[in-house]
Amino acid sequence: MVREHQQELQKQLWNIANTLRGNMSADDFRDYILGLIFYKYLSDKLNRYCDELLTEDGIKFVQTDDELIKELRDECVENLGYFIAPTQLFSSLAKRGEKSEFVLDELSRVLNDIEQSTTSADSADDFNGLFEELDLNSSKLGKNPDARNKLICQVLVHLENIDFQIDNTEIDLLGDAYEYLIGQFASGAGKKAGEFYTPQQVSKILAKLVSLSCEGEERDVKSVYDPTCGSGSLLLRVAREVKSTNLEFCGQEQNPSTFNLARMNMLMHGVRYDKFDIKNDDTLEHPMHLDKRFDAVVANPPFSANWSANDLHLNDERFADYGKLAPKTKADFAFVLHMVHQLNETGTLAVVVPHGILFRGAAEGHIRKHLIENKNYLDAVIGLPAGIFFGTGIPTCILVFKKTRQHADNVLFIDASNHFEKGKAQNHLRDSDVDRIIEAYSKREQLEPEKADKYSHVAELSEIAENDYNLNIPRYVDTFEEEDAVDLDAVATDLTELETKMHSVDEDIADFCSQLNIKAPFPLNKEQV
Repeated sequence: MVREHQQELQKQLWNIANTLRGNMSADDFRDYILGLIFYKYLSDKLNRYCDELLTEDGIKFVQTDDELIKELRDECVENLGYFIAPTQLFSSLAKRGEKSEFVLDELSRVLNDIEQSTTSADSADDFNGLFEELDLNSSKLGKNPDARNKLICQVLVHLENIDFQIDNTEIDLLGDAYEYLIGQFASGAGKKAGEFYTPQQVSKILAKLVSLSCEGEERDVKSVYDPTCGSGSLLLRVAREVKSTNLEFCGQEQNPSTFNLARMNMLMHGVRYDKFDIKNDDTLEHPMHLDKRFDAVVANPPFSANWSANDLHLNDERFADYGKLAPKTKADFAFVLHMVHQLNETGTLAVVVPHGILFRGAAEGHIRKHLIENKNYLDAVIGLPAGIFFGTGIPTCILVFKKTRQHADNVLFIDASNHFEKGKAQNHLRDSDVDRIIEAYSKREQLEPEKADKYSHVAELSEIAENDYNLNIPRYVDTFEEEDAVDLDAVATDLTELETKMHSVDEDIADFCSQLNIKAPFPLNKEQV
């Protein structure tokens, strides 16, 4: 029942998005519709909370007077992190919008007041600037105020008419629907939008990898970190896998719009404001969590991005021990070393990187060798299919790192590049593909030979050293399929039989032509046949 409701909810939301966005780009319209859904979530949540507090008084939140509102404000800010007045509830503005009243100015005030309600509270950092991308005066919404108001009223009314709650599972339903829309906008907007969203099946693999203990069982994860967290979906996926109700989330995101999405996404999934710490800045140049170490680190950083590669970074504790920096035009190893630094001694790091990181030489080759030979942190290399990420078809892989490794004398290689479902614009990993990767990783040396053959290989460190620390997967996992040998005698026999049949047909044709007293169309000799 819940699943069917969720699917119907997703369908309705995407229909609203497609109907109302007009000529606006997906990236622009995303900010409006997701921002208004978030406003509805905050409004409905606070309304229910206040109604429960007022149960003994026999009144509803919308019926309260000014004196009672003041008391409720303090209660809400302390426990929810924010406050919305009864007249500013989403339902109130939606009713006015249904009557075609002008609500743009009031809506702007409401969104600003929500942020202002947290000014002196512990939740201030998590609410500051949350709605700044919702420019209600933008010409993108319409050529004049009336046109813009009409569009926004349509969105308010449509959203108010959707039932976000079933069997008290509103948070999960709404939060997952919100994440569904993020994914839909990413898939529709190409590379730019794809940068802030990791496909769910890839997120599932990363989350499962960091939630497994050395014995393949679930481990106790209390904190998770993503230095390029995008919309926060990967962090939330880890929470789902470890089934923790007290997980600490930390992340950093450079793009301001996506930073806002991440904070909204956390709150929409019921994560309390004091349980997540997401910052807005460049992780490599201005890291915000250097004093912390985490049980789990996950990331899908931008592939081969530019960074400063300033020599001053050689004195940075994240990079100093390696002697060389990642190239200026390929920051992949800069992100890896940053994440390794943030990992605690018993934690697990799983990161998506482009294949080039496995075999490129110069500084990257030096760093790769140091990570394996001196640090011995690399635990696994997992090759993924091409074309599974939004906006790019380049082959990618997952690297798994641990500072304390049970299998300290080897590295596991998995080639999952040929196991996927082909799509028109994008390939997809199936549940069976995900399960096979996780099984190969968790069982490692104990994987049955028929399952490991041409799929995985446990390489001793000496084997990697012999390959000069080149990690290109085909060096370790042989996926070559030999073609059956050609039986020349059988081919000769088939040709002889075919020649005999053709000659017989020619004779039949010649007889037929003779009966009709016409010349045969070809000479009947063995050479011609």
